[in-house]
Amino acid sequence: MTTQPAISGHDQADGARHANANRPVRVIAVTSGKGGVGKTNVSVNLSVALARSGERVVLMDADLGLGNVDVLLGLQSRGNLSHVLAGKATLDEIMLEGPEGIGILPAASGVASMAGLTAAENAGLISAFSGLRWPVDTLVVDSAAGIADSVVRFAEAASEVVVVVCDEPASITDAYAVIKVLSREHDVTRFHVVANMVRDAAEGRRLFEKLSVAAKRFLDVTLTHMGSVPFDDYLRRAVQRQKTVVQLYGGAKSTQAFTAMADKVNQWPVPRGPKGQLQFFVERLVNNAELDPENLL
Repeated sequence: MTTQPAISGHDQADGARHANANRPVRVIAVTSGKGGVGKTNVSVNLSVALARSGERVVLMDADLGLGNVDVLLGLQSRGNLSHVLAGKATLDEIMLEGPEGIGILPAASGVASMAGLTAAENAGLISAFSGLRWPVDTLVVDSAAGIADSVVRFAEAASEVVVVVCDEPASITDAYAVIKVLSREHDVTRFHVVANMVRDAAEGRRLFEKLSVAAKRFLDVTLTHMGSVPFDDYLRRAVQRQKTVVQLYGGAKSTQAFTAMADKVNQWPVPRGPKGQLQFFVERLVNNAELDPENLL
């Protein structure tokens, strides 16, 4: 089991601030319309693939009441985001080191109150990022499925939103619903679609087109096909071993898919404004400090 490494001295913190000053932190929110489509597996393997490409990655488990990233990776957490919210720990104190050196921020599991945070509580959690010392180039946010308030808030703050969908009518319908809500009510207009658990790349492309045609017809959004993850027995074996397929099976088709997606992420434009940066959270809190808590996010 991997535990939190020590972060000591000013060098690491200064290095992180120096890096962040020169390159804004990219925030990628990974979501889906419904559960059971492999969203967390996509988040975890994409994070590891990005780390292998040279990115310093933090993966936040933002399924706040039903977190499972630490379990998926076989990690023992000494705290989680509920302790940060309660003021009992900082983000750095609950941080776990995952495969390829990625940072893991674990969520609570089976804590109903965390699934329905108020706007003020969400603000308190997000404000904790102002003190984060762990070096980070890319923050991957593994959100809950659906359109809960926390999902919407992180999607609004992210520089990129990834929607995971599989070839089931309910998954396609619910993915469209998420895109509709985020675009019409929260001004998110660009989405990257991952077709998961498909037979081959052609099936993944057809699945993307199903969603894209409806979105183009009825919504003012841009959808891009980020990639397709095939059914892969190696991925199943990795899950059983509480590892990522990217770690264990370099030649697996699913590993190749995640590596290709990481390459695409590295080609995305670097965010230039406050939206999508960790500093975004801080700026919003400062700008709204004297307003009603409902307006903090």
